[in-house]
Amino acid sequence: MQPMPLPDDTEHLRFRRMTLADLDDMAKLLGDPAVMQFYPAPKTREQAAAWIAWNEDNYTSYGLGLWIIETHDGDFVGDCGLTWQRVNGELKLEVGYHVSPAWQGRGFATEAAAASRDFALEHTDSLELVAIVHPDNRASSRVAEKIGMRRVDDDLGADGSVRHVLSMPLFAAARRGSSARRTRAAS
Repeated sequence: MQPMPLPDDTEHLRFRRMTLADLDDMAKLLGDPAVMQFYPAPKTREQAAAWIAWNEDNYTSYGLGLWIIETHDGDFVGDCGLTWQRVNGELKLEVGYHVSPAWQGRGFATEAAAASRDFALEHTDSLELVAIVHPDNRASSRVAEKIGMRRVDDDLGADGSVRHVLSMPLFAAARRGSSARRTRAAS
């Protein structure tokens, strides 16, 4: 069996699958009140373990999920990647990211989100990529805008909160070429 692809390494970061061995780092990240400021609450260690299990399930089911992002030296930076999310009742591919406070402000979220966007373009059939952002989370909105997204809608979260939806189309000459190849192969 061929290993699942990962986003390409970037100038400063590399991606790898999240495992239970990452529980200490993920519990610290997702338990940090500053990182989780725009979530209902920071996550407990048990919830961080469930987060890891959810991503492992996503890898198996969809070949994607949130991946660990780390420096080329192996320092933990956070997580970033692609998950399927409900937006106004419709399933959409979302790019998401969390960066540890020690690494914030260096452009790493943008770098990782751009690599995830490129991965979505190359490895999925999704025609759209979204980011679901709390209205007050300007830093997260800026990351989405820097990778080419624009606000297109609002979504009512499961808890009744309003979330901004930023979006961009996923199409390029490469995708049109692969579609043409699929069409010719089907003929």
